[in-house]
Amino acid sequence: MGECTERMWGDMIHHYLIGAHHIVVNGKALCTGVDLLPGFIPFHTEVIETETLSFEETMEEIPIMLKVQYTLEHEDVKIDFGKTDKGHLIVLTSKNDGELYVWTEKGRGKAMMKGNFTPCLLRFGLWVGYGLLTLHRCTIAIHSSCIVYKNKAVLFLGESGTGKSTHTRLWEEYITGASLLNDDSPLIRIEGEKVYVYGSPWSGKTPCYKQERYELKGCVRLSQAPYNWIEKLSILQAYGAIHPSCPPEFAYDDKLYDEVSEIIGHILSKVSCYHLACLPDKKAVQLSSSTIFDE
Repeated sequence: MGECTERMWGDMIHHYLIGAHHIVVNGKALCTGVDLLPGFIPFHTEVIETETLSFEETMEEIPIMLKVQYTLEHEDVKIDFGKTDKGHLIVLTSKNDGELYVWTEKGRGKAMMKGNFTPCLLRFGLWVGYGLLTLHRCTIAIHSSCIVYKNKAVLFLGESGTGKSTHTRLWEEYITGASLLNDDSPLIRIEGEKVYVYGSPWSGKTPCYKQERYELKGCVRLSQAPYNWIEKLSILQAYGAIHPSCPPEFAYDDKLYDEVSEIIGHILSKVSCYHLACLPDKKAVQLSSSTIFDE
């Protein structure tokens, strides 16, 4: 568990290095809630940088959502995402845990939080809030399972149930030196002319939380089939393969969607994207590894 400092009026502050971003979590109840999220432990840092992003527990009035742009229900949590007069608001609702509100304002590097800081709500609130704070900093979470091999990262994408986790588990079993970086929401960041993948505190049902960074080698869209077959995708096909795995709530906001599209475009200018139709077997792994790494 990370150390935390206590302010004179009773608040707490935690510091984390997530992706390439220094994150400050400010507030006693909020810090206590984050302490219950095991994914954040490996990202704790003692180094305090001058330029930071922050999540702050607040007693401020919750802004009014002018328009609900997207609604998602996942793991008994309903997430409403929309615009306010100054930025964006996320409302997370659970039958058992009540509500948590997270909002950002344009030009401020912080997300304000108010409500019930239970792990179920907080995990999603921090994930969406982090995405809002870092998207215009060339960072995006892409729903995928990420394997590391030969010091490079490969993203395996697909809808839930298509076998992403199974395929990366088979990589670890059959490809010497392959290891899992993240099994749900690795962070992709454009740095100069290169694309890097970072581990994150959000890894779905697989507890894989690593504060590591690797250059992206390729992206693979998976589908189930009674055979093993792989093809390299055109730029247009590749865009269609990656886009569904980006945060869905951002697609309904013109400004956010432009930033998502710009990041995807940069990714596709640097790495190849493939479609792999496969069985859950050793030959599928050998086919994908030999194709991506020219073995």
